[in-house]
Amino acid sequence: MGQICNQLHQLFHKLPIYSFPFDIDKIPLNGVYLLFENGEIGHRTDRIVQIGAHIGNNQLRSRLMEHFIKENKDRSIFRKNIGRAILCRERDPFLVAWELDLTSHNASENYQYLIDFEKKKQIEKLVTQTIQRNFRLAAFQVDDKDERMKLKDRIISTVSLCSPVSPVCRHLSRQTPLA
Repeated sequence: MGQICNQLHQLFHKLPIYSFPFDIDKIPLNGVYLLFENGEIGHRTDRIVQIGAHIGNNQLRSRLMEHFIKENKDRSIFRKNIGRAILCRERDPFLVAWELDLTSHNASENYQYLIDFEKKKQIEKLVTQTIQRNFRLAAFQVDDKDERMKLKDRIISTVSLCSPVSPVCRHLSRQTPLA
């Protein structure tokens, strides 16, 4: 698996790599994207830390905006995970509220009394700053939705099973969200 993962890293680093702010018009309308984090190394190059795609037609640019600009952790698992990392690092009890998904109207109504919306806004801004300062992206065009999703899944599988690029993690016990 390591040799294939190495080849993927070398191949993807031949693509144009964009830092924020990037020219959105240079990104394909449909495709798979890869994110690289400053300081993360794998196979003697920048390590792929996030792989993603989009479901709707011509939505890759919009998907990337959900990660890099739109401050809504419930529309981007990447943003949600960055927020988790920030809150865990600080041992911030707001992590319990951060875990709540407020996407649906019912959830928003049911949990609104549990959320410090000013704190949420501050964390969202910090997540945006962290992503914009520390992550770069590459993308390649894949117009067919089924092919896009299949490629995304295969790249995730390959990279996640490769020990030279697997991050060193320690298990963090998850807190149970308030009900």
